[in-house]
Amino acid sequence: MTAADPAHRAPTRPEPAPEPLWEPSPDRFAGTALIRFQTWAAEHHGAPAPDPAAPAASYAALHRWSTEHLATFWAAFAAWTDVRFTTPYETVLADETMPGARWFPGATLNYAEHALRTAEDPDRADEPALLHADEEHTAPVPVTWRELRAQVASLAAELRRLGVEPGDRVSAYLPNIPQAAVALLATAAVGGVWTSCAPDFGARSVLDRFQQVEPVVLFTVDGYRYGGKEHDRRGTVSELRANLPTLRAVVHVPLLGTPAPEGALDWDALTTNEAEPRFEQVPFDHPLWVLYSSGTTGLPKAIVQSQGGILLEHLKQLVLHNDTGPGDRFFWYTSTGWMMWNLLVSGLLTGATVVTYDGSPGYPAPDAQWRVVERTGTTVYGTSAAYVMACRKAGVHPGRDLDLSRVKCVATTGSPLPPDGFRWIHDEVSEDMWIASVSGGTDVCSCFAGAVPTLPVYTGELQAPSLAVALQAWDPKGDPLTDEVGELVVTRPMPSMPVRFWNDPDGSRYHDSYFDMYPGVWRHGDWITLTGRNTVVIHGRSDSTLNRQGVRMGSADIYEAVERLPEIRESLVLGVEQPDGGYWMPLFVHLAEGAVLDDTLRDKIKRTLRENLSPRHVPDEVIEIPAVPHTLTGKRLEVPVKRLLQGTAMEKAVNPGSVDNPELLRFYEGLARSRS
Repeated sequence: MTAADPAHRAPTRPEPAPEPLWEPSPDRFAGTALIRFQTWAAEHHGAPAPDPAAPAASYAALHRWSTEHLATFWAAFAAWTDVRFTTPYETVLADETMPGARWFPGATLNYAEHALRTAEDPDRADEPALLHADEEHTAPVPVTWRELRAQVASLAAELRRLGVEPGDRVSAYLPNIPQAAVALLATAAVGGVWTSCAPDFGARSVLDRFQQVEPVVLFTVDGYRYGGKEHDRRGTVSELRANLPTLRAVVHVPLLGTPAPEGALDWDALTTNEAEPRFEQVPFDHPLWVLYSSGTTGLPKAIVQSQGGILLEHLKQLVLHNDTGPGDRFFWYTSTGWMMWNLLVSGLLTGATVVTYDGSPGYPAPDAQWRVVERTGTTVYGTSAAYVMACRKAGVHPGRDLDLSRVKCVATTGSPLPPDGFRWIHDEVSEDMWIASVSGGTDVCSCFAGAVPTLPVYTGELQAPSLAVALQAWDPKGDPLTDEVGELVVTRPMPSMPVRFWNDPDGSRYHDSYFDMYPGVWRHGDWITLTGRNTVVIHGRSDSTLNRQGVRMGSADIYEAVERLPEIRESLVLGVEQPDGGYWMPLFVHLAEGAVLDDTLRDKIKRTLRENLSPRHVPDEVIEIPAVPHTLTGKRLEVPVKRLLQGTAMEKAVNPGSVDNPELLRFYEGLARSRS
């Protein structure tokens, strides 16, 4: 990172404060789980009492208490949500050194037991725990709490019969279908360590992940449906089986109706047996699952998170921040290769019905996700900022054309939601809609900032830092900033931070990933502004930050301005340091159908950036490309493309198995050669 001269930095938000786009009504404020918890914590644990007359100050005081009294907050929250510690904890936070913080030593529990607690309620056992929808857009298929509990109990018993013991890895090559949720919960029930990839991942991408953790069981599908087509994956499954020598069993889920291949076990045979649920009681820091970084420049990081840490962090995020609970229907468009799927399944912890969806976000029409929301009666709906902006460009009118009256929250993540996205949801979904742009990471499988049901929503801003997240923006020297762009840091530990990386025996890769710049402080790699109103603005990844003449600029700001133009489908901007000390900032554009990149459009793009941002944001060149390359989880491939343009060889700049279309990278490789 190049240090900037602080004198050149300017506040990113004008004063006085803008008018909010949305505010909760007094009744809604009072009825949130957040206010119920705050009231209880004030009575029993010394938290500041809520003040309905000053919502922003009320939340800021609670947040300050939660970070300054970290152990008290988590003890209080665990008690308030009735977390079942089979053996009690000795203390809440035995060591808060990062990395290596030790949470709730002595405690034992089980994540799956908590996820299935609603099944114990006779009044709710026959309500849907899962509701599955697909591209056929027929009636959603329910799985009741009673049925879910029975399937998990049966499968967990079979996993034990196969010799799966606590700590063994169980892998899945499955789409977002109920069977994936059942398999995760059964794995957790026996103390196994879950790991999954979506079936649109190719064999090399999956093996880059699974070979690191050496699974003993593999759940697979024969194929999946996407965009109105069936995609046969039996050849890929055969390749996985041949290259995962530690497998003891393969379980076949016949999504396309094919019989189990030779040597594989049939899903139904493992999930229909009578069995009483048995939940292995494991230490708080026992591994629950392994998630993976995108792996764009090498093998993906295999990130290990704990049963207890995820249980508490997801309960906090979903109950307090998303205001999710019994009676809600929780739908997030995601795949099993993205952390949002893990968070989606954790919706079960709250007693909500979880909506699973397998298919394209835009088939058979751009409003496909909104139709799933309507059909399933979704109340809390999550999607990507990119989908919202695609709906805006396609002229979709969800609020006019569909019954979305049950939806109380539309949340977005994956990239910052541009201001036009906020306005589109407000105008085209509902004026009385809580819009929650959230930001977190696979690394913590949770949010650093975003949804707060008691606060107003300001266009282009995340509502506030999350509770018990000691979030700050720091300059290169480690000094905190307000109303200025800085590095996103977390100065105190979160329970869901990785307990370790797999195959990182001395912890060096873990340390270097987050703690290298500021020792003992988590640096996430995002540029943010923490405003004087305690809202948060995300500017993009700091490791791909644009830096012209000592002024740092976020790529997200440029994307928001450029992609507002109807001629531009998507864009990619890079700042490339040159060997001679110069700086080249090209803007690559993927044009909308029928658009032509001529001098008129180039001038329009440059004028838009100059007028909406500043002359510094105007690129040196505007270059047409056939499409923007992304990671398999949909993030723009900024850093690897920058390395290609700096002359790094393809095999060193990027892992092709982590890219949605590796052929797109040849263009940048050729461009670098032509410029050298």
